[in-house]
Amino acid sequence: MTFNEKVYFVVRKIPIGKVATYGQIARLIGNPYSARAVGNALHKNPHFGVIPCHRVVNMRGNLSGAYAFGGIKEQAKLLQSEGIIFSKKFQIDLKKYQWKQ
Repeated sequence: MTFNEKVYFVVRKIPIGKVATYGQIARLIGNPYSARAVGNALHKNPHFGVIPCHRVVNMRGNLSGAYAFGGIKEQAKLLQSEGIIFSKKFQIDLKKYQWKQ
């Protein structure tokens, strides 16, 4: 399995209403220092709608300003539709919404 395939496999497991961080995904696939590479893989997501890359945020809970499928407002819209609430600065409370696998 390639690095990107490992990322997509794990991201598919994030349940509706939860988020994971780039670093968390990197650790789960056995590459703890590859958070940026996780972001790059998600930016290239070949299966939009199947791989929920909108559920991945940075280590502070901030949404991605470079969300590949429509920008930060589209990511916010998708997360809101799943019941996730965030601040006006697009920051999520990780204590409440972070996926615990």
